[in-house]
Amino acid sequence: MEWLTNPDIWMSFLTLCVLEIILGIDNIIFISIISQKLPKEQQGKARTWGLGFALITRILLLLSITWIMQLTSPIFTIMENEISGRDIILILGGLFLIYKSVNEIHEKIENAHEEETIRLKKVTFWNVISQIILIDIIFSLDSVITAVGMAEHVEVMIAAVIVSVLIMMLAINKISSFVDENPTIKVLALSFLIMIGLALLADGLDFHIPKGYIYFSMAFALMVEAVNITISRRKQKK
Repeated sequence: MEWLTNPDIWMSFLTLCVLEIILGIDNIIFISIISQKLPKEQQGKARTWGLGFALITRILLLLSITWIMQLTSPIFTIMENEISGRDIILILGGLFLIYKSVNEIHEKIENAHEEETIRLKKVTFWNVISQIILIDIIFSLDSVITAVGMAEHVEVMIAAVIVSVLIMMLAINKISSFVDENPTIKVLALSFLIMIGLALLADGLDFHIPKGYIYFSMAFALMVEAVNITISRRKQKK
């Protein structure tokens, strides 16, 4: 039990919690948007299940660290780029995220005039959950590899993942409601997912884009949109 009094371990735990929450933002955005395709009474359940699967996926990957490390070993080479198992997962995940986000934007534009009941008939609960599980695996892989590089003890990594996912569970319903109430925010969030998909694709091709740039641009765009929403609401009140 010496680790309980070790300040280095506590520092790595707190750092991992913050990083896991930051890395989980894109996951929250995806779950929030995809769950809105379901009837209102099923949306909360889908979000909870989605983050629950994300938690299980992360813990299972952390318990398979040896296998995770093997994923970084090159399998074949394309145009002098060494492609590993991790790269393949990131490339496929990036393409899937880009496809889903572009498709959502297209549906929003094309079907803006249709009734909500027609839109809700297009998907089922398990169809949404399967998409969430798929994207959970992609985001969890990136999250776990970061965790492995930050801490030495598996127990610390698992504890940080559990705490971060619990915090995300508390926040996701409010985030989803905010996105649902503001259509421009939804389009902005989908644009972020396209950007994250491109970053995953680039990372899989050994072209690393610092995530700090992506998160900064997301924060700046949200700040500008928050100003627009505030001005719009004040005009409506007047």
